[in-house]
Amino acid sequence: MSSFVGTRGSQFVVDGRPYYINGFNAYFLMAISVDAYSRPRATALLEEAASAGLNTCRTWAFNDGNGYESLQTSPAVYDERVFQGLDFVISEAKRVGIRLILSLCNNWRDYGGKAQYVQWARTSGDGSSSLNSEDAFFSNSTTKGFYKNHIKTVLTRINTITGVSYKDDPTIFSWELMNEPRCLSDRSGDTLQAWIEEMAPYVKSIDSNHLLQVGLEGFYGTPSSIRVDANPNSYCQQLGTDFIKNHQAMGVDYATIHAYPDSWLGWNVSIEERIAFMKSWVAAHVTDCSSGGGNLHMPVMVAEMGLSQWSGGFSVANRDRLLAATYVAILESARAGGAAAGVLVWQLFPPGMDNWSDGYQILLSRDASTAAIITQQSRDIAALNSPDPSPPTPPPSNIPSATALPYNVVNFPSKLLYSHL
Repeated sequence: MSSFVGTRGSQFVVDGRPYYINGFNAYFLMAISVDAYSRPRATALLEEAASAGLNTCRTWAFNDGNGYESLQTSPAVYDERVFQGLDFVISEAKRVGIRLILSLCNNWRDYGGKAQYVQWARTSGDGSSSLNSEDAFFSNSTTKGFYKNHIKTVLTRINTITGVSYKDDPTIFSWELMNEPRCLSDRSGDTLQAWIEEMAPYVKSIDSNHLLQVGLEGFYGTPSSIRVDANPNSYCQQLGTDFIKNHQAMGVDYATIHAYPDSWLGWNVSIEERIAFMKSWVAAHVTDCSSGGGNLHMPVMVAEMGLSQWSGGFSVANRDRLLAATYVAILESARAGGAAAGVLVWQLFPPGMDNWSDGYQILLSRDASTAAIITQQSRDIAALNSPDPSPPTPPPSNIPSATALPYNVVNFPSKLLYSHL
C-alpha cells in the first residue's frame, strides 16, 4: 500500500480508480497488542481477515484514563508501551494488506471518552461552571486543548517498527474525530457542529494526506426535518447531531452511518422488519450523499452494523440474512456508481476472547455460514476494485452468499418501538 485513499465525488479512489471496502471493527487491537502473550491474537485476527478478503479495519487510537492498558494516562502523558502496541497494529495491518480507520476519542465512558477529558479539566483547576456536564468536552477551552494535543500526538507519532510517521503512512485509511458523538445538552446541534467545524480543519492542518470522518451514527436532527422519518425513532432527534449538517463541515471527507436494528427497533422485532429498516436506512443516506442531486456529494460507509446474540429471536441464520441484505444494498449502489462505499461489520474476534463478548462478535474460524457471506462480499468488492473488472465469481452452490440468500421485504412500520439508544 503505497498510495493514500482519496475521494472523487461520491466515491473513494486509490490511484485514480474507484475503491470500495469490505471490512470490520476490532476496537481492542491496540489493547491486546501491548503484551507479548496477547499480541498473537491481533496478528491472527488480521491474517484471518485478510484471508477472507477484508481490506479495511476500524479500531481505537485512544484509551484515556487509568483503565486497562491506557494510552493517555493524563493530559499529554502517554504510556510508551501502549503506543508501541498501536505501532504493532499498524505494522501488522500493512503487512497483511489491510487499511485502518483510527478513531481518536469516544463519546462513551468506555476507554475514557469525553467524560475523562471533562474530569481532567476539573482537576486541572479549570473552574468553569460548564464542567458539570460531559458535553462540556465539546465547548470548554481546556478540554478542547487536551483533545487537540491528543490529535497532534497521534498524527505525528513515528512508528517504532516501520519508522514512518502516522500522518505519512498510507496504511491508515482515515482518521475519525470521535466514536458516535452526541451532545444531548444542546439538541439544536449548534454545539457539536461548532466542535466539528473547529476540529476537522485542525486535523487537516497537521495531516493533509489522510481522509477524515466525524464518526456519526447517521441520525437526522431538526435541521434535516425532511429526513427525520428515516430515523429509527423520535429519540434520535434529541441527540444534538444531524447527518447532513455535520458532514458539511469543512475538512470532513466522507460520511458514516451505524446500524443496529435490534436495539434501535426493540429486541423482539421480526427479522423481516429489521431487514426492511436496514434497506431503508442505507437508501436514505446513499441518496443524501449522491453526486447526482444529493446534499453531500461524498462517499458513505456503513461503519458499524450487527445483530446481537442477546436480542430476541436471534439466530445465526437471521444474522446472515441481515448481513446479506446489507451487502446487497451496498453492491447495488456501487455497481450503479452510487455513493455506498462498503460495510464494516461490528465486530470480528480472534479465538480466545470470549470474556470480551458484547453479543455481536463474529469468529470467522467458528461461524462458517457468516464467514462465507463475508468472504463472498469480499470477492464482489475485489471485482469492483480490479483494474480489469470482470463478473464476480459465483460462490459454490452449497455456500450462502449476499446474492444467494432470499428474504421477504415488508413495509417498514410507521410507528417504531421506543428504545434507549
